[in-house]
Amino acid sequence: MAEALRLNKPVVALESTIITHGMPYPQNLAMARQVEADCRASMAVPATIAVLDGKILVGTTPAQLEALADAPHPLKLSRADLGFAVAMGRTGGTTVSATMICAALAGIRVFATGGIGGVHRGGEASLDISADLEELGRTPVTVVCAGAKAILDLPRTLEYLETRGVPVVGFGTDHLPAFWSRRSPWRVPMRADRAEDIAALMAARAALGLGGGVLVTNPIPEADEIPYDTMAVLVDQALEEAKLQQIEGKAVTPFLLSRLLTLSDGASLTANIALVRNNVRVAAEIACALARPSPGSEAAT
Repeated sequence: MAEALRLNKPVVALESTIITHGMPYPQNLAMARQVEADCRASMAVPATIAVLDGKILVGTTPAQLEALADAPHPLKLSRADLGFAVAMGRTGGTTVSATMICAALAGIRVFATGGIGGVHRGGEASLDISADLEELGRTPVTVVCAGAKAILDLPRTLEYLETRGVPVVGFGTDHLPAFWSRRSPWRVPMRADRAEDIAALMAARAALGLGGGVLVTNPIPEADEIPYDTMAVLVDQALEEAKLQQIEGKAVTPFLLSRLLTLSDGASLTANIALVRNNVRVAAEIACALARPSPGSEAAT
């Protein structure tokens, strides 16, 4: 990994909570191997980020990946927990925020995930807002996702990102993707149709000293999506069950995703895998565009 970064090869960061908390063993290991293979097939180097026995890994060996996939009681790590895991020698999967932090420390500029966290429904009263949004406002990493998870308050999430100065770019779309669905009722403020356009945006923001990240929202492939109206009914049912069972905090999202897996007869997991793989491919395209010399750079030197 150090050699790849030194030689300016295209590198894509990958999170690890999808391994530690997204699905059971050994399906999680197979998924992790698959997305790394997808990244390599798209001519980029995969850098799965995690914490194993208190050590931050930026890129994993096959043995480390298997140990992470089968780890007992791994932590779910955000900015708040990352230092604790390192200090106490713990093992954990990195969320979007923690993955961004570690990627930036290593010099990796592009990160592929499934969906970001956001403002939870009722967040105006509970203040339940994902640390992902704050991280996007402060850490200069471009995150490719299929939008915010559809269990969230999507319009408030967009407003929060705007307040934090985060560009939300639809990749080949004018509408905000809703994770399992290609489009939601809400429009994105910006659109880009090529990886080179995202690379140019990143360069312009760096030159202006704007700081913070870029959020690229990439719709799930049409063949794999679950229509927004279909998922909205299931999400409402799962949210009501969570409320009745008084599930709160970090436990909410895993509960909802588990219930939606059951309520959708497994379709949500199939879609989840498809959208992650699609995001990895787009992130690799962006990383490759960043690694190519800009027009005229050779003449300038």
